[in-house]
Amino acid sequence: MHVPSCFTRIMFVFMLTIVVEAATWPGPCSHAIANGLDDRPPNIVLILCDNLGYGDVGCFNSDAKQQTPRIDRMAVEGMKFTHCYAAAPVCTPSRVALMTGCYPRRVGLDYPPQDGLVLRPVSRHGLHPDEVTIAELLKSQGYATACIGKWHLGDQPPFLPTRQGFDQYYGIPYSDDMTARASQPTWPPLPLMENETVVEAPADRNTLTRRYTERAIAFIEANCERPFFLYLPHAMPGSTSEPFASEEFQGRSNNGPWGDSVEELDWSTGRILDALQRLELDEQTLVIWTNDNGAPQPGRRGGSNLPLKGAAYGVSEGGMRVPLIALWRGHVPAGTECSEMITLMDMLPTFSLLAGATPPQDRVMDGRDIRPLLFNESDAASPHDAFFFYHTNQIQAVRSGPWKLYLAPHTEEGRLFHLMDDPLEANDMAEDNPKIVARLRDHVEAAREDLGERDRPGKNVRPLGVTQNPTARRMP
Repeated sequence: MHVPSCFTRIMFVFMLTIVVEAATWPGPCSHAIANGLDDRPPNIVLILCDNLGYGDVGCFNSDAKQQTPRIDRMAVEGMKFTHCYAAAPVCTPSRVALMTGCYPRRVGLDYPPQDGLVLRPVSRHGLHPDEVTIAELLKSQGYATACIGKWHLGDQPPFLPTRQGFDQYYGIPYSDDMTARASQPTWPPLPLMENETVVEAPADRNTLTRRYTERAIAFIEANCERPFFLYLPHAMPGSTSEPFASEEFQGRSNNGPWGDSVEELDWSTGRILDALQRLELDEQTLVIWTNDNGAPQPGRRGGSNLPLKGAAYGVSEGGMRVPLIALWRGHVPAGTECSEMITLMDMLPTFSLLAGATPPQDRVMDGRDIRPLLFNESDAASPHDAFFFYHTNQIQAVRSGPWKLYLAPHTEEGRLFHLMDDPLEANDMAEDNPKIVARLRDHVEAAREDLGERDRPGKNVRPLGVTQNPTARRMP
């Protein structure tokens, strides 16, 4: 038998010691856990889907056509909000309201000139650098911040996420509207960006959800010893003519490409929740899962807004009411449901106060603190007297309590619906409730004074961001 040399034996013992010790080495976040994460504010993960329908997930629609087990489990383990509204039925204004806590009209991005419904590639316009974002508020409290996904609030340098409070950015700066692109041959290929540099063009849209998920988990792992804010605005299932999914999910669902894309979003959500649990961060992290507006053209592309009426790009319930689930183990009571009216604008003040920051006091804000609802406090109620359904630069409807009034242009007529009893908005009750109609119209007049409408200026609106000589985002 061969007898190893003294040196070899020493090396063998050394390597064996390394292997044994490695088996007991602490995980990547164990130092933070041992030192007490309860002493720091919560991590916040905000997952935003793109054009997902209210009825595309099982916990909001038992007849959903695709499987969403991980999102459904979120609702079982957390709180489901059934009356949450985006502030617009289309991407840019909806996302700017989420990020700033303000109606799009207030920050100038309700209907940007020369762009239309949403910001286009190489636009002069974007989120004004003087606006305060969720990321900037949380960063002021020591949070690590990342935006991974579709931004759509301006693709020029002053408007990019890295100039709006995010330490890092990985994603596409706008939608890839193939119908509009066909008439715009000068538009550059859809860019995938790392911070402020294009790293791929055109972006491989089939792999975006998978790559965003991998980046999101890497960010969580790298920052688990400090509070972090992860904003994950997906590009799927999207508003383009064909939803995208990675090869593993193509053909997997019973609802065509749309369902494949939704099922990959469900997988992505599960991967992130699993990472938080693996790192023992799930009791220290508030996870919000939601969507920017309703599904377009239900029935044709596969999306569903049931049991609501209507679709994206309009102010019906299906266009602007969005699913929202909140999960924070040990803080948000499991298996609860909230039917009080909230909005995506409420995320900014709520996150700020959870982080120990003060929401901006030097300007009018529209979002409200929903912590009492989130924690299921007794007698907690909606913090909103009224919510206004802007489509571009026009108020087309208003909700107060359970009542929603659609406004008839240039007349005193309108259609009134009780949304708790009539989510399909089928039974017009205006004629029998003139006092309610009058009260809701008073809310509208106050909003027109404050925010303005069409060519009527509002008292408390601020300018959108403008830059000169915009250039295309291209590979270096």
